[in-house]
Amino acid sequence: MTNFVVNEFQMGMGVMKKSLVIKRSIIVGGHKTSVSLEDDFWGALKEIALRHRVTLSDLVGSIDSQRQNGNLSSAVRLFVLNHYRQRIEAEASANPGAWPATSETQPGKSTD
Repeated sequence: MTNFVVNEFQMGMGVMKKSLVIKRSIIVGGHKTSVSLEDDFWGALKEIALRHRVTLSDLVGSIDSQRQNGNLSSAVRLFVLNHYRQRIEAEASANPGAWPATSETQPGKSTD
């Protein structure tokens, strides 16, 4: 097996570059805590909060209260991933045939 490092990975919508994890402080439930996230996840989280018309603190507090295990940063990443997966599924349902359901569009699902 060959070990290698990929600094850039070509994707269908552009180039995905290496993203640094940044530790940010946020008030959750009246207490200051920190969340370590890549800029893309932080930006997506802020976009979700804006769309739902809630504060970032309230959104992270909701994620924190619903997580069953793992750390808060991981819970936030999973929340963001699931949010966008649900949006893709909703768009696919609203526009059948626009996005074929393949293993490329549905990670973890095999067409074998």
